[in-house]
Amino acid sequence: MNQKTSSAFVSASWVAMAVGIIGYLIGLWRAEMQLNEKGYYFTVLMFGLFAVISLQKSVRDRLEGYPVTDIYYSICWFGTILSIVLLIVGLWNATVLPSEKGFYAFAFLLSLFGAIAVQKNTRDNLAATK
Repeated sequence: MNQKTSSAFVSASWVAMAVGIIGYLIGLWRAEMQLNEKGYYFTVLMFGLFAVISLQKSVRDRLEGYPVTDIYYSICWFGTILSIVLLIVGLWNATVLPSEKGFYAFAFLLSLFGAIAVQKNTRDNLAATK
């Protein structure tokens, strides 16, 4: 099925990713944390975004018959799970309010979901134009 993704879903995906990333970053900017702690959370976000985009691409490549090595596929899954675990461990040990912990967790997950959807839409629309 090579159908172009609807503009509504493309827009919703970009908005989800942008809201998640921007919200997360504004929360970090305003947080009363040491700079190294802010750097940790920023790095976890960037690592998570890269991992899920890479995972989505490798899963899609396998479904479409493109060769993806087992080691790369496994590393993508490991990176995705590790980024989530690192966020959980960081938030578990953070000295911030529980509401802030929830804010970071949901902004992080929204960012990851949005990144996966944007990558999927990009791939679908590229396939539809061929």
